Amino acid sequence: MGADLAARFRQSRECFERASNVLGYDLLDRVARASPDELKETRLSQPAIFTANVAIYRAVATLGMKPIVSAGHSFGEYCSLTIADAIDFDEAVRIVNERGLAMGEAADISPGLMAAVIGLEEAAVDDVCKRARAESGARVDIGNLNTLTQIVVSGDAAGVEAACEIAKELGAKRVRILNVSGAWHSTLMEPAMPRFSRAVTSAKLRVPSFNVISNVTAKPYSSVDEIRSCLLASLCARVRWHETAIALAKFGPDYIIECGASEVLAPMMKRLAEARSAHIVHVADADGLESLRSEIGSLTA
Repeated sequence: MGADLAARFRQSRECFERASNVLGYDLLDRVARASPDELKETRLSQPAIFTANVAIYRAVATLGMKPIVSAGHSFGEYCSLTIADAIDFDEAVRIVNERGLAMGEAADISPGLMAAVIGLEEAAVDDVCKRARAESGARVDIGNLNTLTQIVVSGDAAGVEAACEIAKELGAKRVRILNVSGAWHSTLMEPAMPRFSRAVTSAKLRVPSFNVISNVTAKPYSSVDEIRSCLLASLCARVRWHETAIALAKFGPDYIIECGASEVLAPMMKRLAEARSAHIVHVADADGLESLRSEIGSLTA
């Protein structure tokens, strides 16, 4: 969670120090002491993951590469907007924290589940959700479109469980309930909107200094109003990651670097035809950073 780089890089350590000042508690200490159940709780995980990702990026930035485009999955988009100077870091911590608190409250009101469905395409999973809603009388819909055949459904427990069974019947290669504390990117998050809307409406935003691609539109942001609108919509809307990843790759970056504690997006990028010309790497700690430094050095020698 960025602790290794925070111990070695002033730029990374400052991220945790500034986040702690905004949050009112020592974030590094809180994460180090948290149990697995506490870490998956969105009230802690959102500010923690946001800060760790930006801290990792700040260390990567010491290598001197120039960013031309960025995108983040779900609230990872706040990391992209922050490194592109569309949101000040402290402001982003405040917004992400409010997002986590608001979504946690919504999950308390409407508990739900998310499940990954592997091996079925979007149209088939849409049909799965339609059948599950009819059979269970509960809410369930697509939450994340990660790849053409890796799709996450989100909704009431009964609806998601029904969708899982139907997906298996239709030949899904794998179906797995995710270890999350709520039904993110679904209508169950609507109770979070009033609190979160206040945070986004009051935020000071700017047009990004380089391209940042929205999960909602799968296009680069072009105005502050568009950023504000998409941040609000993304609370309940599908994460269109597959399209977002293609849009990012089409900018033709030499390197596509995933900055995060876990390697999740880089493997997806490696399977994209549009990204085959890029060096795709994941950096989570000092070892990963040194590996990237060596690779850059060997290519430029």
